[in-house]
Order: sequence, then structure tokens, then C-alpha cells
Amino acid sequence: MALLVGTLISLPVTAQLQEVDILNTPVDISEDFVDYNNTFYFADELVDFNPQTGMGTVKYLRHDYQTRQAFNNMLMRPVPVEANEFPTTEYEVSPELPLQIQFVSDRTIRIKMASGPQFHKQEESLMLVDGTAPNRPELWNYSKIEGGHSYSNEYGRVEILAKPWHVKLYDETGKLLTSTLHSSDVTSTYTPVLPFSYVRRNSDYSRSMAAVLSLEPGEKIFGLGESFTQFNKRGQKVVLWVDDANGVQNETMYKPIPFYMSSRGYGVFMHTSSPITVDFGKYFNAANNMMIGDDVADLFFFLGEPKEILDEYTDLTGKAEMPPLWSFGFWMSRITYFSEKEGREIASNLRKYKIPSDVIHFDTGWFDVDWRNNYEFAEDRFDDPVDMMKDMKEDGFHISLWQLPYFTPQNTLFDEIVEKELAVKDRKGNIPFEDAVLDFSNPEAVEWYQGKLKHLFDQGVGVFKVDFGEAAPATGQYHSGRTGFYEHNLYPLRYNKAVAELTKKEKGYSLIWARSTWAGSQRYPLHWGGDAATTNTAMSATLRGGLSLGLSGFSFWSHDVGGFVTAAPEGLYRRWTPFGMLTSHVRSHGEPPTEPWLYNESFLQAFREADNMRYELMPYIYAQAKVSAEQGLPMMRALFVEFPDDPGSWLIDDQYLFGSSMLVAPLFEEITEREVYLPPGKWIDYQTGKVYDSGWHTIKAGDIPIIALVKNGTVIPHIELAQSTQDMDWSKLDLKVYAAEETNEATGKIYLPEGDAVETISVSKRGSNFEVTENPLNGKTTFRTQWQNQER
Repeated sequence: MALLVGTLISLPVTAQLQEVDILNTPVDISEDFVDYNNTFYFADELVDFNPQTGMGTVKYLRHDYQTRQAFNNMLMRPVPVEANEFPTTEYEVSPELPLQIQFVSDRTIRIKMASGPQFHKQEESLMLVDGTAPNRPELWNYSKIEGGHSYSNEYGRVEILAKPWHVKLYDETGKLLTSTLHSSDVTSTYTPVLPFSYVRRNSDYSRSMAAVLSLEPGEKIFGLGESFTQFNKRGQKVVLWVDDANGVQNETMYKPIPFYMSSRGYGVFMHTSSPITVDFGKYFNAANNMMIGDDVADLFFFLGEPKEILDEYTDLTGKAEMPPLWSFGFWMSRITYFSEKEGREIASNLRKYKIPSDVIHFDTGWFDVDWRNNYEFAEDRFDDPVDMMKDMKEDGFHISLWQLPYFTPQNTLFDEIVEKELAVKDRKGNIPFEDAVLDFSNPEAVEWYQGKLKHLFDQGVGVFKVDFGEAAPATGQYHSGRTGFYEHNLYPLRYNKAVAELTKKEKGYSLIWARSTWAGSQRYPLHWGGDAATTNTAMSATLRGGLSLGLSGFSFWSHDVGGFVTAAPEGLYRRWTPFGMLTSHVRSHGEPPTEPWLYNESFLQAFREADNMRYELMPYIYAQAKVSAEQGLPMMRALFVEFPDDPGSWLIDDQYLFGSSMLVAPLFEEITEREVYLPPGKWIDYQTGKVYDSGWHTIKAGDIPIIALVKNGTVIPHIELAQSTQDMDWSKLDLKVYAAEETNEATGKIYLPEGDAVETISVSKRGSNFEVTENPLNGKTTFRTQWQNQER
């Protein structure tokens, strides 16, 4: 958001965090950049620069906004002003402030600028792998150019120009990708556009940066976390503040991530946990205004196509660990199972009705009082939880338990948490809410918390639901020494980390089921999509949110099949089920009934067929998961990730690729066919074997109510159906070959549960079928091939 015409008055940050109308209202930092009581400093020229160290200084020119009446309109315009401090000898009118450029890799550039001196202790960043970013200037070639400096390599070029000051990014062909905006760039418009600058609030002298970049015609923007608004963020203003969104159809987010990518071939990571608001051309369509609450703009730029950008970003902030095989099975849940008897009945019915499943989740009701999280099974409803979990494990079920980091006043742990000072405090030293909010910036609080979870792991629990985490007090005082201005957004990352690291230590795998995130949370799989309504529009918004999160570095993601808030209508649940089964992880959860046998025989059969499909696809799912984790790719990915050179693929937000080779188009209405866009190449219907060329087609769903197609020349490995992943026989796999008549070869990926690496299986046409040309898993697995093509 650039500066608006008008006389809008807003509150400074300190006031925003104290006087919001409703508790935990997201902080929109952009209001400070349209408050004309403030003073603005425009980046103007490079005063000095050392190309060997990448260090320099930039001069900023001081401006105020003043009114100007023109034909009955009151306009606002920036005007250079003198210093307003006394003594005048002590303070700069035009401050000269530090600029630093680093080269993290051959595709990643870091630009760091400060709006004032940094006297605080520099600490390692939780958002970065190992806490720091490398600097490898030897990967870039320096040259002095007219008016500035240039660094280049085979992937692109970055120029730093002296006056007017600019940083310009180019790709390997010399195409300008984006540039910082200087005030001289916007003189040809009457619209007052804020250039690259910072604001100094006259209320408290605090500062925040506005890192303003150019937007080019046709440029599209994607990412920023699990955003449920329109997929392409161009023309939107996005507030990055962790929030309990209370659904999946509004602009607030459980999982905001300060990272985005552009269709022009670059990505940006805004390295901060402060509030951020980004205006992607909503106010002025040629300006991308990153309004960062921090007084430092620490920006990482990534060059390349989407896959390369995601690989670079996750090299910096972390790639997801590979979850255990059983986590890819079906999770059965509702809100909530209250007793051991109920849990055992669910396990028995899953096997009785032949619903393949690996996880039973106990939600809010396993304590003595529903929702009162004290880490103890209710003794009057769970006779022997250890024995229950042992029996279920033998039958192929792992147990998931709900919990959250907020403790109500009647919780038996409340007094202990407060007395040991393990909770976030307010300015007086009290707790800010009625609940005690565990302070994960306090190592003692983390140790106390992990002790509670360890006891449950020792009893046999397999995984914890890491619920909530969005309500860390914005005005709170944290053990880290910082306020909620910096700790609120960081809270989910600390929370995810505490549970995931304990799980890895105690169970040998990294697995959580979490709702809230920040940059770096992708290291700790996995996350689900929050409290969706039980409607068609919520189902489609769920997909958009998942696609956006996948473009933000998250490989693994799930959602509540059928929606959460009310009992799912049968038709919606029937269509949502195969969508869930073709997502990285799958759970039915929400208001009862969620168990498929509680609807009717027809629904039970439809649910079973979709679930059977997933379990038979497990070798494909497992291999694609491993590749995704290694490369920082989402398992559920936007079409343009695989087809960046296809303009049509950048326009699709109601379809996705499941792994690299399966295209999925869910049914978002009570229909049996829909329009489907197919990227370049031929595609074979997964259910019918019908072959399609690229472009738009009206395609009818198969017996399973979803449309799924496979890229021509793909081998999809299948396994014999089992009711649990622990009963699967990986020594015999079926290779289903999806190939058009003229195609003679095909390939696929296989990753065995005990394997060391993903293997590529190649097949060649031999008469009326395909045969394996080389078996890299010889001695471990045998194959049977089947050619899936209706037209042969």
C-alpha cells in the first residue's frame, strides 16, 4: 500500500497493540505509512560502497506530507523538510545508513538495510537453518559499471546504482526482474507513490521500513502462506500476522509466511517476525510495497523458476523431514472421542467395515474435563490407556492426542505455570489474559512442557496435535526480552519446534499435526488447514490455501475431509473424500458423524473405494513425498511448478498436481463432470484410461467422484491393498504404465520404507505391454506391469 490521497489518521504501532477494538485483531502495519503525522525518509543515493565486503551507506531524504487544494480536492504530497530536532547540531537532516549485500548461493542474494543504529544483541535466527545464512561472494563476479556496481553469474545479475539509488535484479538473459523504486521513478504520475523508504513515528520515534519494488505488466505473485483469498496476490493487500482465522474463507491466516514468488522468475523472503503488510499493486499497480514493522529490511532474493526458487528458499529456512510411512495412512477422528470404550469401538469398526486406516485421533475430550488440557487421561473413562494403545498398535493403529499451549484458570496446572513464571507476562508482570499462555521463548517452559508430552509418549502415544498457537499476546513481555511485536508471529515456530524435536528424540521420527506456522515451520511436518465450513466454497478455498502454502516451502499439508464446523452433508463429504485421499496426508475430522458407516451403505462403499485407492497408491505417494522433502517441493503443487513455461498453468487455482505426475481436479459442486485444463503433453485418465491432449476439456468423473489424470509416459507404482501400512507387502509391486499408443518408454519413482534413496524404474514397450528394462531394486522387490490405456 502506497500513500493514499486523503487525510486518513491512524494510530502508531504502540497504540495499535494497546487499543485494538477486539483482542488479537491482526496488526496492519500499513496504517503507519498513511499517517501524515509521521516523518518519511526516502532512500536517495549510495554514498559509499566497498565491493569486496558488500558494505555501504545510503542517504535518505527527509519528507513530510502536506496538503494541497486543487479544484475542490484536497491532495497530499511529500515535501522535503528540515530537521525538527534540537539542538540542530546533533541530528542529521538526511541520515546516511548502512546497506549490506551478501551472496548466500549462486541464486540467492541478501540485501539488508537499517533505518537506524542497531544496539541490541544480534542473535541467531530461528527462521534460518543453523541460525545464520552463509555468504559466498566467490560465486558472483564483480565489475564496476557506469554509475554503480554489478555482480553477475550464469543465473543472473544484480546492480547497485549510486544516484538515484537503485538495486536492480536481472535474469540470465538480461531481462529486468524487479527494481527498488526511487522517487524519480514515479514523477510521471499524479498519484503520490511511496518509494523505498522508512517511516519515523512522531508518537514514539520508532521506525519501520517500506521496501518498495517495481511490478511489471502481467506479473503475478504467489505464496505468503496458507492464504484463502484469490490465488494470484497481484492487486491484493496481504497482512502477515498469525491469526485464528476461524475458517478458510477470509483474509486472515493461521499460517502466514513472509515469502512469495513472482511469475517473472524471482522470489522474496522478508526475514523478520514483526508485523508485515504487503501491497502488491492494490493502491498503485506498478508498486510492490513491503511494509515491514521492523526497523530493518532484511530481504533475500531468489532467482530461477519455481522449483529452483523453492529449493533455494528451503535450503535457507529448512526442508521438511520425511514423516513415517504410517502417517500417510488415513487418520480417523471427530470432535471428539471421549473414552477408551469409544476409541476401541472406532478401531473395531474401521477393521469391520474394511476402511484402511493407520491413526485414531482423540481430540479435546480425553481429559477429565473437555478442553481442559492437563496431559492426563480421564481415569473414569480410560481404564488403561497404556493397554489400549498397545492393543491398537498391534492392530495397525497409532494414537494421536489433541493439546494446546493455553491453560485455563481451573486447569490443575495453572498455578504451577504462573508460580514458576513459565507464562507470557504483561507490562506489570501479571499474565495478560485469563489463560496462562506458555512462553516458548523460555527454555525452562519448553523443558517443563516437553516433560508432560514425554510421559504420554512413554505410555504409547504416536503423535500430538499441535493446535492453536495464534493468540500469543501482542502486548506481552516474553522471556526472550522482546515484546509480542516480534514474538507473536514467532510463537508458532517455537511451538512447532518444541513438539517436533521431542517427537524426534523420543520416537525417532519428526511428526506433528499443527495449525499455526511462521517461516521455518515447514521443517516440522505436518500442518492442516484449520476449521473449514461444510460448504462447496469452503472446499474450494481449502484447495487455494493448500496451494499457497505449498508455494511457501511446505511439502506436507492436510485438511479436514468434509469440513469441520457442522456435520458434513453427505454429497459434500462424498466429493471431498477423494480430494483428501489425494493430498499428502488425510484426516476425517469435525462435528459427528465423521465415520463413514454412520451415513449409509452407498456412502460407506464410496468412502471405502476412495480410501482403497489411496492405500493402493501408497508406493507412488511415499516416493513423491521423499522427493518433495528433498527438494523443498509441495506434494500438492500448482500446475506452474511443473510447467513454468506454459502460460495457462499460471492461471489455474482449482486443480493441482499430486506429486509430479498426477493431475487432480476435485468436484466442488454436485456435478459429475467439469472443465479441466491440461498442461502440455498427453494425459491419461487414472480411472478410465482415456487419453487427452493438452488444453481445455470437459471430463466426466469416474466411479470415484474426482477427476485424476496421469502424465503420459509415467509409471505409477501400486501395492496390494492392506488395511494398515504395517501390513503392506513391498516385495511385490504393480507398475501401472500410463502411456499413449505412440509412447514406447515410461518411468516412475519408488522409495521403499527401508530404502536409502529414491529409485527410478524404467519400462519399455514389448508387444502389447511394457516390461521393466532395469530393476534397481533387484532382490528386494518384484514387479508386474500393466498398460493403462483405453485406446490400445
